[in-house]
Amino acid sequence: MVSSVLCRCVASPPPDAATAASSSASSPASVDPCGGAVCGGPDHRLRLWSLFQTLDVNRDGGLCVNDLAVGLRRLGLHRTEGELRKIVQAGDKDLDGQLDFEEFVHYLQDHEKKLRLVFKSLDKKNDGRIDAQEIMQSLRDLGVKISEQQAEKILKSMDKNGTMTIDWNEWRDYHLLHPVENIPEIILYWKHSTIFDVGENLTVPDEFTVEERQTGMWWRHLVAGGGAGAVSRTCTAPLDRLKVLMQVHASRSNNMCIVGGFTQMIREGGAKSLWRGNGINVLKIAPESAIKFMAYEQIKRLVGSDQETLRIHERLVAGSLAGAIAQSSIYPMEVLKTRMALRKTGQYSGMLDCARKILAREGMAAFYKGYVPNMLGIIPYAGIDLAVYETLKNAWLQRYAVNSADPGVFVLLACGTMSSTCGQLASYPLALVRTRMQAQASIEGAPEVTMSSLFRQILRTEGAFGLYRGLAPNFMKVIPAVSISYVVYENLKITLGVQSR
Repeated sequence: MVSSVLCRCVASPPPDAATAASSSASSPASVDPCGGAVCGGPDHRLRLWSLFQTLDVNRDGGLCVNDLAVGLRRLGLHRTEGELRKIVQAGDKDLDGQLDFEEFVHYLQDHEKKLRLVFKSLDKKNDGRIDAQEIMQSLRDLGVKISEQQAEKILKSMDKNGTMTIDWNEWRDYHLLHPVENIPEIILYWKHSTIFDVGENLTVPDEFTVEERQTGMWWRHLVAGGGAGAVSRTCTAPLDRLKVLMQVHASRSNNMCIVGGFTQMIREGGAKSLWRGNGINVLKIAPESAIKFMAYEQIKRLVGSDQETLRIHERLVAGSLAGAIAQSSIYPMEVLKTRMALRKTGQYSGMLDCARKILAREGMAAFYKGYVPNMLGIIPYAGIDLAVYETLKNAWLQRYAVNSADPGVFVLLACGTMSSTCGQLASYPLALVRTRMQAQASIEGAPEVTMSSLFRQILRTEGAFGLYRGLAPNFMKVIPAVSISYVVYENLKITLGVQSR
């Protein structure tokens, strides 16, 4: 019933193409070229309407969990209540607890397109069928080794005609009304917070597939990401220090420009001074990433206890909370980074000397100056970065993904750059206020100010533009930072033995 309703491409080859019919008989890869529910024919919606009516047991024009349970059971498909609830949640756009016809059609189309991407990636021989060897190879690419007997057991669960291979129709019919919120193939190719480092580690952590978590590949990704971040931050450190100087010292009366800022730094401390503050900035990558990942995994269990992967809003909540925990843990290092970047020649002999002097002169509270605006900045940064990235990712998958979920280097870099830029732009005023509060004691005779009073002072004396001092060098470093971190990440993955497919 499901197969006949969703697609008639196999049963009805194009009537005006005899050669196409003969070639489809000889080449299984050409069968069902349209992809099932994505295909059409003039009576496409009529056939979908037929399936909808079959599932709509109580004839109220909507599919609730109970309708799906009873209707699918009549069609010989058995799903758990949890799985059916996920299907409704995934397609329920108006949040009324059920799927109307339009929501049902949209869910089938979107879900089947993802399934086709996975089928194509598993079909290594490109013959339109998946056999036991291809399943073994695909799982081996993910770091999971299974025997041929185990692979055949997987095949038998989907194989309807006893050929010990799975064609597209068998694959689709088995998985179509299974809830899949984040296809592993898409997770594999679309990591971005692990790969891209633009100096601000406020993004929502990436999802890892079950296989990556079980085989320990996740820590290799994190180590590769940390190494990439260290190289990226070191290469763009001069721009980062210039940004901090402009955030703290630039004003209407002291209008620092990029060339003038670099000249001033080199004149005061030589070329080496361009990297002041970079040591602590690199050093904090490891503890921050580790704490953030562990916190995210724990919060995930609370936020989405019955799900393997989280929906977007749940990822935002879990990621923001994990970011807040990580930032709280390493925040004194953030203050040290700012003070080291602003220091004059000879002021401190090193990081430990800087920490000792701050503790002796200002007390422990000085290590948490600017903490409130920093915490508040996590939500707009992480939220907008995640929303923009997911929007761009889904737009690409819907429009251009045909044979693979792999976007290619250029698309991945472009999406990561745009989402990071939007996130930074939204949270930049809070970042500027945080930096000025962190730097207070480094300015001779500077009065103690609160976050709200500092906002008012900047708006009164410099206008809204004052909240974006240093934005130019900050944006200038985004593209080189993303590019460098990506190249280093890919090379470190190879070194660490992470499979690239």
